[in-house]
Amino acid sequence: MTTTLAAVDLGASSGRVMAAAVDGNRIGLAEAARFPNRAVAAAGRLYWDVFGLWNGVIEGLRAADGAEAIAVDSWAVDYALLDAGGDLVGTPVCYRDTRTREAREHLLAATGAEALFARTGIQHQPFNTVFQLAAERPETLEAAERMLLIPDLFSYWLSGAYACEATNASTTGLVDQSTGTWSDELCTAAGIRGDLLGDLTATGTVLGGLTDAVAAETGLDGDTRVIATASHDTAAAVAAVPYETEHAAYISCGTWSLVGTERDRPVLGAEALQAGFTNERGADGSVRFLRNVAGLWLLQESLRTWRREGTELDIADLVKAAADVPRLRSIVDPDDAVFAEPGDMPERIRTYCAETGQPVPGTPAEIAACVLDSLALAHRRAIADLERLGGAEVDLVHIVGGGSNNELLCQLTADATGRPVLAGPDEATALGNALIQAQALGLIAPGPEARRDAARASAQPRRYLPAGDPAEWRRAAARLEDFPG
Repeated sequence: MTTTLAAVDLGASSGRVMAAAVDGNRIGLAEAARFPNRAVAAAGRLYWDVFGLWNGVIEGLRAADGAEAIAVDSWAVDYALLDAGGDLVGTPVCYRDTRTREAREHLLAATGAEALFARTGIQHQPFNTVFQLAAERPETLEAAERMLLIPDLFSYWLSGAYACEATNASTTGLVDQSTGTWSDELCTAAGIRGDLLGDLTATGTVLGGLTDAVAAETGLDGDTRVIATASHDTAAAVAAVPYETEHAAYISCGTWSLVGTERDRPVLGAEALQAGFTNERGADGSVRFLRNVAGLWLLQESLRTWRREGTELDIADLVKAAADVPRLRSIVDPDDAVFAEPGDMPERIRTYCAETGQPVPGTPAEIAACVLDSLALAHRRAIADLERLGGAEVDLVHIVGGGSNNELLCQLTADATGRPVLAGPDEATALGNALIQAQALGLIAPGPEARRDAARASAQPRRYLPAGDPAEWRRAAARLEDFPG
């Protein structure tokens, strides 16, 4: 008998509702709805259009006819503040907004950067929830009774139940790694009340049924269960990695590339902090030791720039044209701060190349080649640091998520790292979301190994073997390290 589940996956550039058909140990995914997502600039702030996303979710659930359960995942760190009646206190701000700079510097000075990392295991990214909350106006925090991270907000709107799912909570910079609970000391340092944060909710918790209003609007049964999946999209994606070896690394590739391994314990030393690594919670209480790499953001923002200028480009054709550009002609550091904010990305790339004495890419194909070569080099650097800090050699790289469909990037990553690459599943986040729902409902046996078996049965990854001249990649990696930043 087949059971249908709805996996709501909200990304920084789009959202989707996937209908997941569970048949024994296999899950088949079909897209019920896909809708755009983009931050909106207004009055000097960068906001998320959460109401537009909500409309997309509702329409998708109408299309996911007969779903017996629903779970929501999204990007990390961003949140909504709610008042005592459950209404929003303001519009959620996008993590790419610049409001946190002063608050971050003040908090790091007060706590000490290494001490804060040792407490939380979380890299001190400007967009971390702790810095965002510290940047809020006091009167805004005073009016708020509850903070909900973005997927928890949508679960609340679906079910009326408050939750604070553990994988996403771990990214906030407010959870003590040693206890797995909120740190009262850090809440005080950030100027927020401890009661603003609810008790952490275990991954896989059934939150309840749909509200009457949502049931009526979607046509779903009110008994349709809402489940707290691994609500951080990367945690959900990693839950669906069909590992082949014990020492494999994963790259969850989309707007960001999250490059990491799963471990039993965090890596909390100063070396990990300086190398840009973070320790986030996995679906089963594991530690996802990883580095955030800028990912396909540079290419996505370039496409938006060309579109604004009146040039509409097909991504598949652009990547095909980029394959014909000479390799490693021009490279950038994708993690340089100059590329972090929205804007004219092609011009920033050209300026960076000119300032570093490289040939300046002119055509869209040359820009795309520069981005993809650079991203493969960033993957190489992260894998090397994983080995150095984690104490084990990586023998295989899994690329999951939308980036796994980019054949050129997958091949370049194999060439750059010198490791075989297995690409897929492309909808890893939705698959992981659904796998955790299925386990919560008893449709799949509990535990990570049973879930990995189901992931292998549900996806057929493509294999890429290293090719080309390894010395050419070594020289390019050395060039990259000499760049400023």
